[in-house]
Amino acid sequence: MLRTARRLFVSLGFAAATLVATVAPPAQAQVPYFRTLIAASDSKYAAIVVDAKSGEVLYSNHGDSPRYPASLTKMMTLYLTFEALSSGKLRLSDRVVFSPNAAAQAPTKLGVRAGDSITVEDAIQGMAIKSANDASMAMAERLAGSEARFTALMTLRAQELGMQNTRFVNPNGLPDTRQISTARDMAILSRALMRDYPQYYHYFSQPGFYFRGAYVKGHNHLLGGGIDGLKTGYTRTSGFNIAISGVRDNRRLVVVVMGGPSVAQRDQHAEDLLVTGFDVMSRRARGEQVTVAQNLSEPLPNGPIVRAPTEQGDGDQDNLRIVLAEAQAPRSTKLRVVESRPDPRAERAERAALTKRKPTSQGEYSVQVGAFRSKADARRQLSYVEDRFGKHLGDANGSAERSGRNYRSVFSGLTQAEARATCRAMKAKRLDCQVQSN
Repeated sequence: MLRTARRLFVSLGFAAATLVATVAPPAQAQVPYFRTLIAASDSKYAAIVVDAKSGEVLYSNHGDSPRYPASLTKMMTLYLTFEALSSGKLRLSDRVVFSPNAAAQAPTKLGVRAGDSITVEDAIQGMAIKSANDASMAMAERLAGSEARFTALMTLRAQELGMQNTRFVNPNGLPDTRQISTARDMAILSRALMRDYPQYYHYFSQPGFYFRGAYVKGHNHLLGGGIDGLKTGYTRTSGFNIAISGVRDNRRLVVVVMGGPSVAQRDQHAEDLLVTGFDVMSRRARGEQVTVAQNLSEPLPNGPIVRAPTEQGDGDQDNLRIVLAEAQAPRSTKLRVVESRPDPRAERAERAALTKRKPTSQGEYSVQVGAFRSKADARRQLSYVEDRFGKHLGDANGSAERSGRNYRSVFSGLTQAEARATCRAMKAKRLDCQVQSN
């Protein structure tokens, strides 16, 4: 379903009605926001949209705040690899030997044994497509002799490129609190890769590659329909990161999103920002004064909570469990400012409303619409489902029921038809719903 939506990216009118709105100069373009309820701190989030040619920043939200780059780190390892290829120090057919240190790197990896070797081109594809940590370490040692010397070179080159807030201590992005960057710096690096080594940029566009007879599929699900790169990344401490680039009407933009709580929501958010950026560029060309609105400074506290597929990490496999969920663009043309902490009065009113509601039907069915660690989260889910799918619920009663260590969000007192209709509607929006017979 997401793939179909991405193909629509090439259309000039993709979601323009909900993504951009103008008011008196300077106007603001509306970006779809996400109703969020995040288990981890939202301080992981950062995003930026940049004109690849001029470097103009069209949108920035925490763009200069320190973040963990995760596997976006590999873009710098690849930059130095391309530099060595361009200078003649390295050839694509050269061999890269895996030391015990390289072979011992945590997944994701190619799984090459210590003492074995692969070609430079295989290593490049392993880093760019598979996000292989062992290939990154092997290449670092091949180019500089040791990890320490290579990471010092990485940081030096970053400074020379203008990445003033970046420090590298490993070549692959495995968790290390000393390894810090920003969304702006990752956008600078993305532009540098395209500008300085366009002959190698195609590696970022490959959805997969063949390695030792097996097809290895990449992590970047946004490729295609005008999007031709660049890199994804994930650790538990960083959240889900991505740097993408795309072309429309001979204009190229770069988008970096860091700290997303799931693959699906990170990808959708990055694509929304890219499409909005292109619409802004087109309207500027027609003489309109428009900018990308910064609508994502704070998450909305009350929204749906869903479980989404996770992406294999860079060595830290403890994926986030509570993730961003879908939402719709605000209809107002005004910038929406949202308090990130729940209002205690709203919480009390919500609980009172749920408690007050009594079933008048004698339905023998119920629907479970989520299971959460906290009772407050379960109640918020009830409130959201009732607000959005209430027409299917009849006179059902919503409750947050204890189940082991979790709380289940359940609507009971439904007829079979009401229960099935509710779950059909929710599943159509990719929300969890289970019909149960009492």
